[in-house]
Amino acid sequence: EGLARAACAGEVNGEVVDLRTVIDSDCELNILTAKDEKGLAVLRHTASHVLAQAVQTLFPDAKVAIGPSIDTGFYYDFDCPPFSRDDLDAIEKEMKKIIKKGDKLERFELSKEEAIELMTKRDEPYKVEMIKEHPDTDTLTFYQQGDFIEFCAGPHLMSTKTIKAFKLTSSSGAYWRGDEKNKMLTRIYGTAFTKKAELDAYLTMMEEARKRD
Repeated sequence: EGLARAACAGEVNGEVVDLRTVIDSDCELNILTAKDEKGLAVLRHTASHVLAQAVQTLFPDAKVAIGPSIDTGFYYDFDCPPFSRDDLDAIEKEMKKIIKKGDKLERFELSKEEAIELMTKRDEPYKVEMIKEHPDTDTLTFYQQGDFIEFCAGPHLMSTKTIKAFKLTSSSGAYWRGDEKNKMLTRIYGTAFTKKAELDAYLTMMEEARKRD
């Protein structure tokens, strides 16, 4: 029961998968928690989706680009004006509301044609661009929490409630796809853990590193 509560994802034959995944054949199975590097990455990737949902709630004109987990946490790129620290604080408050609400993340698949239609209707040009690069035969994966829908391969947590502690650390500019010929987007960096004590320890470590630099 304790492992079930702590589980973030599964690992089937070496591949990290959703807890939604049905096991229908013999396999090598591991259950990943946030104590595992791969499990923590799933939690942080889900936190990036919560960030994007919060940004679009507060800044409806912001267009979403990409939002992966990284070694130190996660980031998300938006096509919108730069964010101030006050903006980041307001986004954090909105994220807390989303997490408290605890919407389930629903996974669904669409054909390439259906995916383009959906993201075009939602006026998300960066997602449409990425979808068009896939072969026509591909079935594409989406995740939805509340009104927020993201074109994403996953895996993700079952709901937003598992994200217990997070912090938006900074904002900067970033070229779309890292190419200086492309448009400059606005990137928000953050980090997330399952326990506040772990977050506090990380933030203290980062502050000490800044002092030594």
